[in-house]
Amino acid sequence: ELIRENCGEGRVPKLLLHSCCAPCSSYCISCLAEHFDVTVFYYNPNIYPPEEYRMRAQEQRRFIEQYPTRYPVSYVEAPYETELFIRWQRDGGTSGGRSRCFACYEMRLRKSAEYAADHGFDFFTTTLSISPLKNAQKLNEIGAKLAEEYQVNYLFSDFKKKGRL
Repeated sequence: ELIRENCGEGRVPKLLLHSCCAPCSSYCISCLAEHFDVTVFYYNPNIYPPEEYRMRAQEQRRFIEQYPTRYPVSYVEAPYETELFIRWQRDGGTSGGRSRCFACYEMRLRKSAEYAADHGFDFFTTTLSISPLKNAQKLNEIGAKLAEEYQVNYLFSDFKKKGRL
């Protein structure tokens, strides 16, 4: 319904897709690039060591360059802020009753929402919900809260395959 509302009459909305890695982004991009002008936003300060981060970022760029889509897909790599992530953890990033995972979701989605708002995107979302180990309901709750805070729409999602190959 959301896609029908926003993609009618030749309009292609701009969507910022936070990506944790190329493998997780592949299915998400294949679905979303049929309906949106997608920009993949690579922000993952939780990845360590730096060599691992660089390898994953490079693979994400390579995948986007080689993967055919209906609408072109762009790539933006945010600064690698692992020192910020480590300091955030040390200084109580999981306080306030939040689990470490949920707090990390929020850190990455917050940076995505901020970028989406600052650069005129219609929507933002994340590939994180594709993982069977990630809580899509919590990701969507965080996304909704940040959408209100940053005044940019959050695309609710759960990209898990749910029995599909």
